Amino acid sequence: MNTQTKHIAIIGAGLVGSLLSIYLSRRGYRVSVFERRDDLRKDVRQQGRSINLALSARGIRALEEVGLAAEVRKLAVPMHGRMMHDRKGTLTFQPYGRQGQYINSISRAGLNGMLISKAEENNVRFFFNRRCTAVDLAGTSASFQSASGDLQTQTFDVVVGADGAFSAVRSAMQVTDRFDYSQEYLQHGYKELHIPAGKSGDHVMEKNALHIWPRESYMMIALPNTDGSFTCTLFFPFEGDLSFASLTDDDRIISFFKEVFPDALPLLAALTEEFNRNPTGSLVTVRCFPWVRNQTLLIGDAAHAIVPFYGQGMNAGFEDCRMLNVLLDQYAGNWPQALGTFQQMRKRDCDAISHLAYDNFVEMRDLVADPGFLLRKKIEAKIHELYPEKWIPLYSMVTFHDDISYWQAYTTGKKQEKIMDAVMSQPQISSRWQQLDFDKIVKELD
Repeated sequence: MNTQTKHIAIIGAGLVGSLLSIYLSRRGYRVSVFERRDDLRKDVRQQGRSINLALSARGIRALEEVGLAAEVRKLAVPMHGRMMHDRKGTLTFQPYGRQGQYINSISRAGLNGMLISKAEENNVRFFFNRRCTAVDLAGTSASFQSASGDLQTQTFDVVVGADGAFSAVRSAMQVTDRFDYSQEYLQHGYKELHIPAGKSGDHVMEKNALHIWPRESYMMIALPNTDGSFTCTLFFPFEGDLSFASLTDDDRIISFFKEVFPDALPLLAALTEEFNRNPTGSLVTVRCFPWVRNQTLLIGDAAHAIVPFYGQGMNAGFEDCRMLNVLLDQYAGNWPQALGTFQQMRKRDCDAISHLAYDNFVEMRDLVADPGFLLRKKIEAKIHELYPEKWIPLYSMVTFHDDISYWQAYTTGKKQEKIMDAVMSQPQISSRWQQLDFDKIVKELD
């Protein structure tokens, strides 16, 4: 194995940086990871700042390649579909895919801590409380400031920026010539809340589902945890008549939840305390290019941060790690060749999932309780049942088929959307949909 590039710095000890460090250490490289925060395995202050994660096929495949998938599954709870809660508390279940297909709810902190520990077992060195203050792209060096204020500059063979949506490594690239960059914030923010386990330690709602309270202009979701609790996330406008800005005291918070989420209110044992204590997070989409300058690379959210509504941010980042490893194999450890191909290959895919993630926000918030939308999904499920290899629903392509790229899923989904628009416009479709010429519909994809 070619380990001519000997010392690799990864800036950021999050999910992607930690997994990438395992991949690279297994290749024989010396890997150092620098993280501006304290070791999250010891820092409880990071609780209340994260949306639970949905681990699916792309992420699992990457974990399988480093031998961690089975262990990670022990930290996860399978979710077989969406459980919709209307304003009266009536429940409707929508399966994600075919029988046996599911996504996995997992704690960000739990998974991240496990990856860091596994990386250390693979001789990766972690340096916490080291804030990256500068990156020299020409010299492949980086400067770090410790908690005490000491500055240190080190030179590496490769620097990888895995330091998230507000990447310090990307900031160094942004001042270089012909670097494209954009960021776009949603008008909605998010706040984490908590539904504790029942008295006997069991889940107080359906365990194997992602729960959604869709309310047109906003929504709340809840994902199960292995300890019987649920992590809830309220996605809500920052400003306006109904917004985080309008919920200014405990009475207004309780009144709002009583009116809008009446079945959830009794389960949110510490609602006002958590609402006031937990920060309101922002949701940003980042697009940039190129991702490579000399021997410095951007990966994961540093290259392509997306909103969380397709559950693919982590999965896309993990797929980045796997694809970079594939290319290092393909080019026999030649980093310049691997990095050049990597950014060209992944840019289109990550732009595609970025678009899909935003579109799914609108779907989850506005459409999942709409009768026309539900009929549309029922018809698509029937087509998939009859022609499982020819018509795969968009969600399934993205979530359950790691052999289909995000770009392929996106472009195929656009074709399916156009076909289904025509189907749904037919007269009396709600009463005669089972008499449709499904064979003709499928052939329109060719």
